[in-house]
Formats: sequence, C-alpha cells, structure tokens
Amino acid sequence: MASICDLNNQKPNINYPTFWEYKAIFQAETDANSVAKEIIKDREFKLSFSKNSKDSKYKSYSISVLVFNDFERLQIFSALKKVAKYVL
Repeated sequence: MASICDLNNQKPNINYPTFWEYKAIFQAETDANSVAKEIIKDREFKLSFSKNSKDSKYKSYSISVLVFNDFERLQIFSALKKVAKYVL
C-alpha cells in the first residue's frame, strides 16, 4: 500500500525533538509497562491503555516518548516490533 509520501518520493518532514506516539498491541498477559521501560530506558514516557480485543487475547496501548531524531524514533519502533504483536 502506497502512502502520499511514497507517491511524491519524499520523506515526511518531522521537526525534532518531538513527542512521538506509538500504538502497540500486546498479548494480554504481557506487562506493557515493563516492556516500555526496558526499551525506552531512563527516558520519561507515557503509557496509556487503549482497549482489549473482543476475545480479550490482546491489549492495545499508546506509548508517547520524546525523540530527538529519525534514528531514535525508528530504533524504538524496531524494538517494539520485536515484542509486540503489532506496532503502528
């Protein structure tokens, strides 16, 4: 699926530093707060529960953290992908 940025052959213009919000879906038994602390380390972050899946097998969360550049933003995304079912 192509995005508008792909169609214009341009990267999105993100002004850093910025608070970046990730949406992550974990299995219900996963301690999302511990996972976020392990990935984000000593930085402050905000973890907000969103909802349960219909069968209560998964839980979704919003994770907001201050990032200073593309590398940090993508590094956190990549680390979340390794432990979460889905990350947006």
